Amino acid sequence: MTVAARTLTEHEQRERRAWFRARWERGVAFNRRCRIRVTRWDAEAVEIVLPYAESLSAHEDVFHGGVISALIDTAGAGAVIAGHDFSKGSRLSTVSMTVQYLAPARGREAVAHARCVRRGRRIHFADVEVMTGGHVCARGQVVVTISGERPGVGDPIDPLDPLEPLTEE
Repeated sequence: MTVAARTLTEHEQRERRAWFRARWERGVAFNRRCRIRVTRWDAEAVEIVLPYAESLSAHEDVFHGGVISALIDTAGAGAVIAGHDFSKGSRLSTVSMTVQYLAPARGREAVAHARCVRRGRRIHFADVEVMTGGHVCARGQVVVTISGERPGVGDPIDPLDPLEPLTEE
């Protein structure tokens, strides 16, 4: 039996979008440990910055490809949820992802630009481009599903701890 979600006011929609933005940086342990920063979060696009760290590298001064694909997944899902109608649910899951690596990801940071290109009833699509050192190093498409309610939406999110280590010791 499916329970219909209630219609949310515009104020409630904005509150949920703000909560998810904070969660992307501070509430998701992986994102927090990687020290990602959300520099844009709106219905049109999302921009996420990942600073370089040796623990995220494949070779000296090059981000590991798996880290770049995780950034694509994070940014693509963010682009979907940043403009989502939360009356249709809030439990987001990645269904599939494609990645094309175009160049080594060298630089002090990787910057992902993502936008939702198609919204369905439950399935949504986002295109993502990742740049390092001013050059595109990867592109991807993320497909996510949103249905049901995510537990804990609206709960307080801890502030960032600037002394939190990047990796477990």
